[in-house]
Amino acid sequence: MSFMLLNKVFLAPMAGITDKPMRKIVHHISPQVFLTTEMVAVNAISYKNPKTYKMADVHDEPYPVAVQLMGSDPQLFENAAKLVTDLGAASIDINMGCPVRKVVSSHSGSYLMTDMSLASKIIETTVKATSLPVSVKFRKGFDNAHINATEFALMCEESGAAYITVHGRTKAQGYTGTADWEILKTVKENIHIPLVGNGDVKSPDDANKMLSETGADAVMVGRASLGNPWLLRDISDTLANKPLTNIPLISDIEQTLISHISALLDYYGETVALGLTRKYICWYSKTLKDAKKFRENYMKINDFDTAFESIKEYFKHLKGA
Repeated sequence: MSFMLLNKVFLAPMAGITDKPMRKIVHHISPQVFLTTEMVAVNAISYKNPKTYKMADVHDEPYPVAVQLMGSDPQLFENAAKLVTDLGAASIDINMGCPVRKVVSSHSGSYLMTDMSLASKIIETTVKATSLPVSVKFRKGFDNAHINATEFALMCEESGAAYITVHGRTKAQGYTGTADWEILKTVKENIHIPLVGNGDVKSPDDANKMLSETGADAVMVGRASLGNPWLLRDISDTLANKPLTNIPLISDIEQTLISHISALLDYYGETVALGLTRKYICWYSKTLKDAKKFRENYMKINDFDTAFESIKEYFKHLKGA
């Protein structure tokens, strides 16, 4: 029996971003979105590195979460798959698309698109190690001289992947340039498992267009959702033919930002969380008035009492403006 996707919209796994606090916020605003952890290194979790173990532990989250695994050793994938199954994963995603030099140089991420045999062994080993669905996320190819997404997709299917996610850029492109949706169409025409399309979905119209032009079964949204989790809700509603909810009010943005920062504080503790909040301040305020001065002042803050006070003062100014 073929695997059926239950979601039309996926939040892209993003290192340092799609942690438990982020997933909690996104689910609250748009419960229809399927969530994935940050990239979890199989060697670190196999040796129960405390930080990595915490990243993969989703057992107390009251919604399905995929755990994304990254590495190059099939045996460690077997160990990690068994462990994350016990830690509450709803499914397992294998990262074969990360373009970061450190990841690629360790023969992980998008390097695996250049070693089809090793990639297949990793998928097969992971599938055998768990009863959970196993998916694979990869790219158009390593570079323009090595475009092999279709061949790679067929290998994933033959190796037991339940579905795949394809980012329409090469490893060499990183996150620059334009995503090639034509490759998604070609991949979809050649496989029998579901395809999630990734790359340049920045609006509900983009999502509709990607699905209609490529035949993909779902869309994955990444950087466009940073500071704007309402985008995921709007895309979900549009694809479900539901009327769009009103755009978020200033008070909605304030409340969500405070909730997000509070969740970071609870999860990481004050020392780590304060530094992390700075990027969220930038993302949530990027379209708001007088944001530059607010951000500059926030970067100098060294305690959470002052941080929360600064946010409240800024939004009070916006409401009074």
